[in-house]
Amino acid sequence: MTIDVKEVSEKDKRSVLHPFTHLKDFATGKLGEPTIVETGKGIRIQDAHGNELIDGFAGMYCVNVGYGRTEVAEAISRQAYRLAYYHCYAAHTTDELANLSDRLVKMAPGKMSKVFYGMSGSDANETQAKLVWYYNNLRGKPNKKKIISRERGYHGCSVVSGSMTGMRFYHDYMDLPLPQIVRTGAPHHYWGATPGETEGEFSARRAVELDQLIERIGPNNVGAFIAEPVLGTGGITPPPEGYWKAIQAVLDKHDVLLIADEVITGFGRTGSMFGSQHYGIEPDLITVAKGLTSGYFPLSAAIVGEKVYKVFEDGADKVGAFSHGYTYSGHPIGAATANAVLDIVEKDNLAGNAREVGAYFQAQLKKTFAQLPIVGEVRGVGLMGAIEFVSDRDSKTRFDPSLKVGARISKAARDRGLIVRPMPHGEILGFAPPLVTTKAEIDDIISITEKAVGSVMDELVRSGEMI
Repeated sequence: MTIDVKEVSEKDKRSVLHPFTHLKDFATGKLGEPTIVETGKGIRIQDAHGNELIDGFAGMYCVNVGYGRTEVAEAISRQAYRLAYYHCYAAHTTDELANLSDRLVKMAPGKMSKVFYGMSGSDANETQAKLVWYYNNLRGKPNKKKIISRERGYHGCSVVSGSMTGMRFYHDYMDLPLPQIVRTGAPHHYWGATPGETEGEFSARRAVELDQLIERIGPNNVGAFIAEPVLGTGGITPPPEGYWKAIQAVLDKHDVLLIADEVITGFGRTGSMFGSQHYGIEPDLITVAKGLTSGYFPLSAAIVGEKVYKVFEDGADKVGAFSHGYTYSGHPIGAATANAVLDIVEKDNLAGNAREVGAYFQAQLKKTFAQLPIVGEVRGVGLMGAIEFVSDRDSKTRFDPSLKVGARISKAARDRGLIVRPMPHGEILGFAPPLVTTKAEIDDIISITEKAVGSVMDELVRSGEMI
């Protein structure tokens, strides 16, 4: 199929409201023409001009099984021909939905019971907030409604999920965050530790701070704590040693539910099937999306633990029907897509590949970049990683944000055929390639990134912005 690139570009600029895009710069052409993505195979995509790019970010952490999986396309087609849509209100179901739900309950960490479906991680976390409030109302604890999230945590950008997200640029001019959401510190040892503080000591301090925050608010006012096993958009930051054990003890002490946001870490990215399993977390509620369908169809899920669901069931005689749902909850094509994707995840042992190739990736990242004068920290787990750049590594002095070092390196990589992401909250380059990535492809990613970093370092030296 041949498309008219100029016509598509003009239509796009006239009619599409692009997320996270400088609208005036795009409208006036300062950002150039939109990138028209035409096709993909494995870990690569191709644009309408025939340019091939390694997708070092799996779309948006999504495409775990890689692009162009015909078995997934065939599952979508079969379901569309058989039954393209029906709702799951009032106890309607399909075989794909029942099979997927049973599979997720058995696969998920902790003691899970039921699965509620949406279309995105944002709406799934919106659902989680409602479930927390519903749960505590049914328990006769109507004040236990505050939800604690973390600085730099990412949980979506709808009204409640956007409030949970701990980054101000998601809130500015949007009348967020809501007052029901309270914030605690980020689990980043590199920036958060006091001089000489070990990772274990830092984790213990973060747990004490959380305990003190709950005490100040009042334990009878705090319903849940939401967190990603590994900070994602907030900088791809694995937790420091002892963090999750210390945090979980505080939550248990105060009868506070734990929502594990596994939108990024679910289905293998850390090298374990779930990030919660990787770090010994025992969640009450789990949020999944992205890797659930590898981005082949929009689908998310709020997985509900036995403890929480039992309260819902016991309260049904009092309140009647469970009054929450979306038109597309449990969409049959979405369920069929997820089952086909999870078949691949299990058959090809993608969690194992993320563990093995991820260990190689982490080693190569550290070997290639950790000692560079502009690198403060190289971090990651499995097939997710980050390089954080600083102007002085000894004093941990940040670059002037106006230099946009991370964004410049990302562009330099893209110009060389690699998509990697400049992350917020610093000059950070993020990586999250598909879970089918091979060691040879990791070598390509590292090689291109090395050239991109070197070119920007040369620019900084020539301009006098780095000595």
